[in-house]
Amino acid sequence: MRRVTYSMGVSLDGYIVGPDGDFHWTAPGDEVFRFVTDELRGIGVHLLGRRLYETMLYWETADQDPSLDDSELEWAALWKPLPKVVFSTTLSAVRGNARLASGGLAEEIERLRAEPGEGDIAIGGATLAAEAAALDLIDEYRARVHPVLVGGGIPFFPQHARRVDLDLVETRTFGSKVVYLRHRVARRGPSQGR
Repeated sequence: MRRVTYSMGVSLDGYIVGPDGDFHWTAPGDEVFRFVTDELRGIGVHLLGRRLYETMLYWETADQDPSLDDSELEWAALWKPLPKVVFSTTLSAVRGNARLASGGLAEEIERLRAEPGEGDIAIGGATLAAEAAALDLIDEYRARVHPVLVGGGIPFFPQHARRVDLDLVETRTFGSKVVYLRHRVARRGPSQGR
């Protein structure tokens, strides 16, 4: 069964965006950008909320930007054809290889898991990830922790009233001092507790 993953850059104090809306501190250096590009190769479909979808629209036409370097062109070539499902109550249409979600998040993920296909089901955006986490739909959390404290903003980890046990699967420290942490949700049988 296809995994549902949630992967983003996060400050050491747990935020994807600072209190002033700034997230430029998440801009990846070359090494992290290559890593994120390789991670993108393992995605079969990307689920996005409206804000992240609108932020990522740039990449739908980025290949026409003469200032892009080879690694950015490679990212654009992978992102543009990637199937995307956008969750929004305000958008009436989307562009590129995207479609508006026709059902709720749980229904969309169930349908995508049942379809033949390879690659993870990636969730982008903290609001959508919080909804998926509350429904116990996330299989892996992948955080690229940046060495900065931003003091508030939009949290990476959803705030919910239940405990979630995780198993550490992978770590990596980059030259830029960004630390990658990949955790799998520990799904234990009823006799083992949760």
